[in-house]
Amino acid sequence: MKHIQIINGPNLNLLGEREPSIYGNKSFNGFFEELKKQYPDVKLEYFQSNNEGEIIDKLQEIGFSADGIILNAGAYTHTSIAIADAIRSIQSPVIEVHISNVFQRESFRHHSFLSEVCKGCIIGFGLNSYRLALEALLLI
Repeated sequence: MKHIQIINGPNLNLLGEREPSIYGNKSFNGFFEELKKQYPDVKLEYFQSNNEGEIIDKLQEIGFSADGIILNAGAYTHTSIAIADAIRSIQSPVIEVHISNVFQRESFRHHSFLSEVCKGCIIGFGLNSYRLALEALLLI
């Protein structure tokens, strides 16, 4: 059984309430329950934090044992060299995920410090971005 960890960063705890025109109206917890039902043979775990250090701690905690990590670092994608260094330091493959197409948004969202250290990036497919990342990790 593969072990896949999903990590969400700041403000993603507000999915379903926050800017529904960009992020949709479904909570991540509801989506995560659906995902677990669709992939019963995968050990899926979920972690969310608004704090950069907690995200780094989680990456270091599971980054040598998980079969893969799906990371939506939210705004830290565009600012955090520390999270990029943490990804660079672990062994588990990481796929960067974004719900919206960041290239159709503000220009500061067009740069990611994480992309170059991740296995791949999936951007702009709503919550299905997570499902696509999971499928990719199952092929590795």
